[in-house]
Amino acid sequence: MANCSVKKGDNVIVIAGKDKGKVGKVLKVNTETGRIYVEGVNIVHKSRKPRNAQEKGGIITQEGTIDISNVMHVCSSCGEVIRVKHELKDVNGKQKSVRVCPKCGAALDEKKQSAKKAAKKVAKKKADKAKTESKQD
Repeated sequence: MANCSVKKGDNVIVIAGKDKGKVGKVLKVNTETGRIYVEGVNIVHKSRKPRNAQEKGGIITQEGTIDISNVMHVCSSCGEVIRVKHELKDVNGKQKSVRVCPKCGAALDEKKQSAKKAAKKVAKKKADKAKTESKQD
């Protein structure tokens, strides 16, 4: 998998699978297999055997991988679910490709908002849309 617009630290929403609708931060990206680890998504249980007297055994819960195609970006500034747009910008006199939100124009490569805040923004916008639709009826 050569091209992928998802990077570590991005806020994403799951659009397919058992965890559809969950929002989380990308923990790790494997571009060769096209799979990513997202915080709080696809939780798997593994049993661990203690290897020595100091180590504890038991059942460990951790994030499993999901396919990159099953997630979409959540813009940190506007809180919208987006497809990433790439633009060329001048940085120190050199042309550099920068990931940009197509709806608000904010750069995605700069500071990142927490996933919980982004999820609250998305939920609030959905609630506002529902209120305006119910008022129109």
